Amino acid sequence: MNIYLLGYMGSGKSTVGRQLAANIGYDFIDLDAYICKEEKATIPKIFETKGEIYFRKTEARYLKTLVSEAQGKLVVALGGGTPCYGNAMELLKNSGHQTIYLNLPFQALAERLWTERASRPLIASIDTYDDLEDYVRKHLFERGYYYNQAQIVLKINPTATAAQVVEEIVARLF
Repeated sequence: MNIYLLGYMGSGKSTVGRQLAANIGYDFIDLDAYICKEEKATIPKIFETKGEIYFRKTEARYLKTLVSEAQGKLVVALGGGTPCYGNAMELLKNSGHQTIYLNLPFQALAERLWTERASRPLIASIDTYDDLEDYVRKHLFERGYYYNQAQIVLKINPTATAAQVVEEIVARLF
């Protein structure tokens, strides 16, 4: 069984995913990093040169490859938008693999993302904290339908460490 972590950008999917994989003896794949390696470009560069539609189609193609061909035991950190486009959630739900939504309050996400926004194409042009908070709140509302289809919805305390989140996931899975 592979484990797919989903949630909004800044929710800790990559950090928690790495620690979870190490803790349970699985391999780890960050889908965004996988795409960058395969495309030989950063996510911001792909958005800039080829656009979001190209990125979403490429993302869907690589997700399908991982779900259908990846053997062994993997923890996969999805991109924040991955489950929300095309048939990604249906693919994940029908795969026989485990899906976990790392659910943080929008305020905590906005705080985490404020200093990282330059490296995140969807929020790079947001100039004020209030605008970022509004953007995150709206996006979470739109994406919640997809995120909440995960087999496990893990409400995360914003002060929890990655190790505490991993501990909770392990307790829920095994």
